[in-house]
Amino acid sequence: MDGAVVIAGAAGAREALLALARRALEAAVTGDAPPCAAGVPVFDQRAGAFVTLESGGQLRGCIGQLEPDRLGDVLVHCARAAALEDPRFVRVAPAELPQIVVELSVLTPLSPLADPALVEPGVHGLVVAHRGRRGVLLPQVAVEWGWSAEEFLCQTCRKAGLPEDAWRDGAKIFTFEAEIFGEPP
Repeated sequence: MDGAVVIAGAAGAREALLALARRALEAAVTGDAPPCAAGVPVFDQRAGAFVTLESGGQLRGCIGQLEPDRLGDVLVHCARAAALEDPRFVRVAPAELPQIVVELSVLTPLSPLADPALVEPGVHGLVVAHRGRRGVLLPQVAVEWGWSAEEFLCQTCRKAGLPEDAWRDGAKIFTFEAEIFGEPP
């Protein structure tokens, strides 16, 4: 990944990030204090991230932060928000916790896209911004839905509440890449 935050090949770093997100999820749902995001070097890396929650193979919550910050803090915040604040879903209940699978997407910084023909579904995530609205889709979404680059651009506009062709009509487009990993289903 060009300019990516690479979670060094050490599986231990990925495991530590997943464990932190899981503890933050459980604390949020049970009303406990959030976990401390200290003591592990990868927690101090600066990156944006998304925490995606699935249950039974279905999306159950997904919240992220595009702006880079201390990764441990970003994950604690996003895990809590994915469980309790995703407006598409009711709050995750304590009884659901054993069925929830956590996936993390650690992001590269946003990069302005001059030529929409360069969008690579499955490699790039997209941000489309126009008229005070913004839509974000992670790289894996285009793959999951089998979208072409043009469909991915249209769907990101749609997510922003814009006409699907806004990407052709003055919208700003940004790309990012993500290192994606999660708990086993």
